[in-house]
Amino acid sequence: MKKILMLLILATVYSDVSAQITFKTEYFGTSAYRQSVGDGSEKVGNSQGAAVVYQGKANLPLSMKMDEIGQPTVWGVGIAGAYVTLSNRNFTEDLVLDEMLNLGLSVYHVKPLNDKWSLFASLGGGIYSSGKQLSEISLKNALGSAAIVFIKKVKPHLSLGGGVAFNNSFGYPMALPAIYLQWGRGGRYAVDVSVVDGVDVSLKYLINKHLSLNYIVGVDGQLAIVGQDEAEKIFTHQYIVTGLQPEVKIGKKWSIPLTAGINAMRTAQLSERKLKSLFSSKYYYFQLSSYFSVGINYKLTSSQK
Repeated sequence: MKKILMLLILATVYSDVSAQITFKTEYFGTSAYRQSVGDGSEKVGNSQGAAVVYQGKANLPLSMKMDEIGQPTVWGVGIAGAYVTLSNRNFTEDLVLDEMLNLGLSVYHVKPLNDKWSLFASLGGGIYSSGKQLSEISLKNALGSAAIVFIKKVKPHLSLGGGVAFNNSFGYPMALPAIYLQWGRGGRYAVDVSVVDGVDVSLKYLINKHLSLNYIVGVDGQLAIVGQDEAEKIFTHQYIVTGLQPEVKIGKKWSIPLTAGINAMRTAQLSERKLKSLFSSKYYYFQLSSYFSVGINYKLTSSQK
């Protein structure tokens, strides 16, 4: 999971050409901190932790042109930010950060190649820091990224894609595979599966035009570049959550999702800023805990799929 999430966080991949803005606050309840040992795990002393994540994203197409069969050519800007506070207790070593700040900006381009295939390309960068004070941020916290993905519309409700993503998360430019999956079925009972910017699965029951009840599974995370013991390291904060999510729609553009459930696993660990860290079998994590979130979504335009 660590390898997959590292890619998903750093590779911005196209998901929708509609202009939209989202904000979300997530709360993770207190649970014990553990480390993997062989095929099992053990507690790290009496260490415990909780967390709050504040994050927002904006997808803003700057220009859009439709071809004769309704496929869009788009130039746009993506903006993302996250601030994380980690409430850590009884730690005797510096294993977990107290706060994180992620800020990212990317320019993307979507172009149809024919009636089945389209091309997505992006170029961007961001700040991945262990603190929110500007005085604590330097060039070592900056990461750049780029991606080229070819997407095929296999069926009206299924799109698959693959390509390559570039980033310098290990201190030098490197290429990693990029994966794209978008599948959904509409109606009163709807299903959506997305492997784009994280992993999102949703089973939806539409109660009426203003209210739906969803069962969701989500994978997300943040990272920070930090200096420790005269070396640069990467701190990753990644999680799998699941729960029930009532979503209230206000008019055609606003919606408010409220989620109550559990955090199945929340990894939080420092690793060397070296490629070999991706292949390490040892990891640290907070075990199962309660999970709550509240969000607000604003869609400026209608989707063009």
